[in-house]
Amino acid sequence: MDLQLTGKTAVVTGASRGIGLAIAEYLTSEGMRVLGTARTVTPQLAALGGPAFSVDLSRPDGGKRLVSHALEELGGIDVLINNVGGGVEGVDLAEGFLSLDDATWQRSLDINLLSAVRVTRAALPSIIERRGAIVNISSIGARASYHPVDYGVAKAGLTNLSKALSEEFGPRGVRVNTVTPGPTLTQNWKDPEGYAGDLAKAAGLGYDEFMARLPATMGISTGRLAEPAEVAALVAFLASPLAGSITGADYRVDGGVLKAV
Repeated sequence: MDLQLTGKTAVVTGASRGIGLAIAEYLTSEGMRVLGTARTVTPQLAALGGPAFSVDLSRPDGGKRLVSHALEELGGIDVLINNVGGGVEGVDLAEGFLSLDDATWQRSLDINLLSAVRVTRAALPSIIERRGAIVNISSIGARASYHPVDYGVAKAGLTNLSKALSEEFGPRGVRVNTVTPGPTLTQNWKDPEGYAGDLAKAAGLGYDEFMARLPATMGISTGRLAEPAEVAALVAFLASPLAGSITGADYRVDGGVLKAV
């Protein structure tokens, strides 16, 4: 299927690995000029051959710096993918709401919500001019009780932001949608010493046993975690002219984890 994206430009945040890298790869394969950004430009991101930019988007000046660089490199922005996000380093998975201080909350909001606010604010003039599209990458944590709570709350704000932007800027030709992944087979789940390993230890299980049980434990109807490329394919479609009448929507790629209508 030709997504009619050849020659258009895109900025993908959090593009060094995982879902962000898969999105950057997919858009590049569709003929887009993609600027990928992350705090650290990985060899995998550099290997895509497009411009890459190292920036910490949790900092107040990060969004302006990124967009200024993107406009110089690309000449304009047709598509913005706000993918950067994640848990706050140093937060113990066993800790609950009462253990999260103001600094932790602020860090989580900066990473998972305000980064998108700042990048979008800086990029919108160009996106409006080109009647482009924005896709925000949220999480199933935005739709259900989630631990750690700061992450879920921040992602819920991002999902709400998408809807608000779609209403305000739709009449000016800009489409804004949300993609909400569930458990996805990124390094977080592949690494026995990382996030999945910590969850396994908390459950009193070895890593392999924990991962074998995970689909059933989480109620994943498909029986497996999603692949980053599956999320990327949906993002590319929503960014394309073929989705010209889709805006203000939230699409889940969660294997059926969330059971409510």
